[in-house]
Amino acid sequence: MNALKIAIAGGGVGGMAAAIALQSQGHEVAIYEQTSAFGRIGADVNLTPNAVHALDGLGAGIGERLRQTAARPEFRISRMWDDGCETSRLPMSAAAEEKYGAPQLTIHRADLLSALQDALAPGTIRFGAPVAGLEQDAEGATLLLKDGSRHAADVLIGGDGIHSALRTAMFGPDAPRFTGLVSWRAVVPRSAVADLPNLDSFTKWWGPDSDRQIVTFPLTGGKEIFVFATTPQTDWSEEGWTLPGDIADLRAAYADFHPEARALLEACTEVTRSALHVREPMPRWSQGHAALLGDAAHPMVPFMAQGACMAIEDAVVLARALCDGPETVPEALKAYEDARRDRTAAIQRGSLANEWLKEGGNADWVYGYHAWTAPLGEPAPV
Repeated sequence: MNALKIAIAGGGVGGMAAAIALQSQGHEVAIYEQTSAFGRIGADVNLTPNAVHALDGLGAGIGERLRQTAARPEFRISRMWDDGCETSRLPMSAAAEEKYGAPQLTIHRADLLSALQDALAPGTIRFGAPVAGLEQDAEGATLLLKDGSRHAADVLIGGDGIHSALRTAMFGPDAPRFTGLVSWRAVVPRSAVADLPNLDSFTKWWGPDSDRQIVTFPLTGGKEIFVFATTPQTDWSEEGWTLPGDIADLRAAYADFHPEARALLEACTEVTRSALHVREPMPRWSQGHAALLGDAAHPMVPFMAQGACMAIEDAVVLARALCDGPETVPEALKAYEDARRDRTAAIQRGSLANEWLKEGGNADWVYGYHAWTAPLGEPAPV
């Protein structure tokens, strides 16, 4: 396909990964990002081998740079809440690299965004540019910004997250469902929990029910430990809010857990909490000259740690479809959607079921997916 003019709504992980892949093919790409600048906000991104393999293929030294600050978990471990018994232990690090072609990397979100931003052509991102919607005709599409400006393009990509304005403009408003769970996030210095085992592994403590669980893994080369937990709550006033949490409430919710799990919570000095919402998988992601990716297309709860990973896979497959797929833009976008829809729907549902690797199992269908070689226009095996 000849060089295209492409507008991307949203400068998150998926949007920037798509832009890098598309620019390497000679396309003209502009990203419209609502924030005024990227700050060091958020904490964790868990990049499993399928995502790291996709990022490595982008080139521009991205993979090497991520490895400089990321941690490489040695194992993925499941333990029971009461007696600490291990129910599964999956080798990662070098074993994953040998098996899947890439390791698992756990990294601060800001470090990932910085590595991606630096790989873009200068001036690609237009900050302070919130998206309002789009218009389309047979020749192309126009991105509409909230400031009233209009930006014509051959292709529009909606990478604008769970509250996607492009998704609403393309398919109408939807109704997310509150899961009844609130997530808690904290980062603690490794020195504060140095006596605990498995600090260099991704460990999930499974509770007596699906409402309570604790996940921990290393960040910043192992110097910090990320803590993620969930607790039940009957309601939540607004989707997506992140608020300061009460550490005492969190510790009380896990008072019956194993001492090693409680020790992680005792080391937390401050936490944030946010609600977990879910949407049903979408039957369509593309429409004419526009398509969605990442959370805009398939938002998911984090229990398989695949949200960012799916956005990265989307980005690579989308870029391939526009380069090597059918001759017209609508056909190429349909081939991208067909290649991705079943896989992401299976992971959405698997994340919500929250049984992933609780008692062993084969991770190959998730970790062994290679976005650079997966067939276009064909559903991925699940």
